[in-house]
Amino acid sequence: MDGINLPAMLGGIGLFLLGMTMMTDGLKLAVGPAFSRLLHAWTATRWRGLLFGILATALVQSSTAITVATIGFVNAGLLSLGQSLWVIFGANVGTTFTAWLVAVIGFKFKLDAAALPLIGIGILLRMSGQETRRGAIGGVIGGFGILFLGLGFLQQAFTGGSSLELGTLSGQGIWSLLAFVLAGTLLTILMQASAAVLAIILTLAEAGVLPLNEAAAAVIGANIGTTATALLAAIGATPNARRAALAHVLFNVLTAVVALISLPLLLALIASLLAWLGSGNQPAVGLALFHTLFSVLGVLLMLPLASHLSNFLGQRFRTGEEDICRPHYIDRNVGSVPSLAVDALHREISRLGNIVLDIARRRSSTDGAGPATWPRVNPFPPLSRAILDFVAGVNRHPMPQDTARNLATLLRVHRYYDTCHELCAELGPIHSTLPALAAPDLVDGGRALAAQAALLFERLDPLLPERGLPEAEALTSFELDYHALKAKLLEAGAAGSIPIEQMDEVMSGFSALRRLLEQANKAARTLATLAPVAGSAPVVLENA
Repeated sequence: MDGINLPAMLGGIGLFLLGMTMMTDGLKLAVGPAFSRLLHAWTATRWRGLLFGILATALVQSSTAITVATIGFVNAGLLSLGQSLWVIFGANVGTTFTAWLVAVIGFKFKLDAAALPLIGIGILLRMSGQETRRGAIGGVIGGFGILFLGLGFLQQAFTGGSSLELGTLSGQGIWSLLAFVLAGTLLTILMQASAAVLAIILTLAEAGVLPLNEAAAAVIGANIGTTATALLAAIGATPNARRAALAHVLFNVLTAVVALISLPLLLALIASLLAWLGSGNQPAVGLALFHTLFSVLGVLLMLPLASHLSNFLGQRFRTGEEDICRPHYIDRNVGSVPSLAVDALHREISRLGNIVLDIARRRSSTDGAGPATWPRVNPFPPLSRAILDFVAGVNRHPMPQDTARNLATLLRVHRYYDTCHELCAELGPIHSTLPALAAPDLVDGGRALAAQAALLFERLDPLLPERGLPEAEALTSFELDYHALKAKLLEAGAAGSIPIEQMDEVMSGFSALRRLLEQANKAARTLATLAPVAGSAPVVLENA
């Protein structure tokens, strides 16, 4: 490797990756919750979803970020799997913008002259307003400058690249092409950034180190390598996240196979286009055009296959009722985009509320069935723990102030439901001791109060919004009836009509029921201050 300046190459790769990261993070923070609204509004049809995926990826410069956001909406139930596929396909086309950025700007201008002022302006803006939109825009500008500075170092690294020895890989026909596909794939997996690998490939081709056909094979490999991130993200994720990740893999592999088979034809077409445009010998531009052409070709291939692919994926990773203990809307993918994470967390906490209120209804029942009607498995503890872990992960990412406030509100609701769950354990005497009282009026009064609470729990259930929150009069009526029953229990105990131990147990059970109702009311009314949740079905717990 006598022709390579190794320090300049490593530094260039590092600066390029740093610039890409700053641009992506800055744009995600600058756009904020508007990104969620745009994604939801622009995916109503396959063409709008495709266009959104292309434009958003070109803007954010990260197909992974767009894919993760799409998975978040699928998890939240706001997008169908079929809709999400077209955003993912569009993201694969949009990622070709990086190649055009490098080919058209990176090799046509003196990069140092543009990069250094951008870095200076961007860092000053970022330092003047951390965690603000101004600071986010500064991160984008600074990242843009650092990206081009890194590209400049890469160009310097391969200035003498004509003496780079690639004879072991080149000149072996189809085996050379496969070797470069593998090299591009492995480099992308190792670097976890196809943009940086594309920059290296384009630089080598522009310097004359790589023939165009072998450089094109390496571009195909880089496209395959991007699927590694999706596969890693799918480990331990929700079923919909796995389906979206598998869609990404299948699309990229199919596109790569077709591109490799038609490589001579595509390269001939590109050569004709460049000659017709009078562009002359510009390997980097030719590779950027090749990248775009085979990505668009992949989309065209998917037009008749998308519905079949959606049906195929829908049959994969199917879950049974035992998966009720696992989150349905949250995972680490959606957690990386705070504005999406809040929407998914809203749905998951609403589901948690539905579960705990169903447990409360069963445990306060006075029908005498007792534990026979209780859930065979209590999903609350693992689901609650997963929610807290999810919130901890979301807090590691910068977020706008309104998103942070919504996150804090949802965390407060979670605490209310956690208290409800603790109180559920104290409801036992209502179904066990109350029916055994030798005072029919007290038994009837207790059953009426428990039935009244069950109706209120249904009104407070976040997944039964059509019932509407209970009026203040209904809650006041419960409170008055509770105190009336408590007074009768105390009188009966004092008169010796019922044993003191039974009186204490029944009073303890109804006291827990009253406090549980208060916490459920606080949770429901706090949730009502946020946007309503639609499209979530009540959870059905299996009996023992």
